[in-house]
Amino acid sequence: MNRRRLAVVLGLLEIFGPISMDLYLPALPRLAADLHTSTSLAQATMSICMLGLAFGQLAVGPLSDRFGRRRPLLAGTALFAVLSLVCAAAPSIEVLLAARLLQGLCGSAGIVLSLAIARDVASGIELVQLLAVLTTVGALAPIVAPLAGGLLEPWIGWRGIFVVLAGVGVTLFLLALVSLPETLAPGSRDRPSEFGVLLRDRLFVRYLLVGACGGAGFFTYLTSVSFVLQDGFSLSARTFSLCFAANAAMSILGAQVNRALVRRVGPARMYLVATTVTALAAAAMLSAALLGAGLAGVLIPLAVILFTGGATQPNGSALALADHGTRAGAAAALLGMSAFAVGPLVGPLVSLNGLGPVSMSATMTAAYVAAALLVWTTIRPRRGALT
Repeated sequence: MNRRRLAVVLGLLEIFGPISMDLYLPALPRLAADLHTSTSLAQATMSICMLGLAFGQLAVGPLSDRFGRRRPLLAGTALFAVLSLVCAAAPSIEVLLAARLLQGLCGSAGIVLSLAIARDVASGIELVQLLAVLTTVGALAPIVAPLAGGLLEPWIGWRGIFVVLAGVGVTLFLLALVSLPETLAPGSRDRPSEFGVLLRDRLFVRYLLVGACGGAGFFTYLTSVSFVLQDGFSLSARTFSLCFAANAAMSILGAQVNRALVRRVGPARMYLVATTVTALAAAAMLSAALLGAGLAGVLIPLAVILFTGGATQPNGSALALADHGTRAGAAAALLGMSAFAVGPLVGPLVSLNGLGPVSMSATMTAAYVAAALLVWTTIRPRRGALT
């Protein structure tokens, strides 16, 4: 399988997380009304799925180190499709929350194994460039999904959107079954869990902390932006979807710029610059919100944040995995967990006193400034180096 085709397949498999969130993002207000629940509990359907996506990786990653990548991936995609149908039929918010947790647990297979498979077949600058292509493909989901969700929601509602998610799960199962070979050689399997080894690596732990801060900032954006733009700025579901998709397109552009520059600049330096610019953009958005600068004061900094995210993710992942090729499944699981676990706890807290541009911007600024400070104080960029 050639490298570009592999990146496309892995990118499509990685969309479990984004597609689970973004496709029904425009329907969150209607979901809350239909199930007679609060905004916080409606947002919690995203948070609990994200927790499933986070902690499911801790099981799937080590299992893939021991038994290979292919079997856990096929099982996860199949169960994701089944649980999407359970979500569609949920009679209450309690049932929906339980189904979303299980859906996230199964969907975690695509996220963790796409990264582990990439590390199986590449390293160094080649891994950064492969992950940049993977990020580009994966970023198509936040563009297509909210647009599709905004178009579908008036016709089929949020329940119909979950039926569509079931179809996506079936499609990805068939794609993995037909197109994806096993990438972990039999001689590299039968390893016990190596979380202890990874957590004793101080540099790796610092990458985990940066990922946790970045996950908190991004998830605050993901769970808040529909309410901020639709309720705060009176955008329709369709117009919101267009704005959300335009921001997601910036991730693609950022990934491609990173892919073009990383061999010359080095992944560590690119990582440092991207995290710094992200923090500055978040601070600019908070200032604009406090000054009442309007819609443009929110959308322009968000576009910058999404652009730099396209560079942060592939470089951070490659740097963290550089010394852990023999335990890529467990390492990818911890990286994924760090990005997915903190955000769901932060998101609902932001809405407790009402959602608005200031509360969203303040939370994102705190998260991204913390990430930048961690990078500046603990991760030293060295030209051409991956450590």
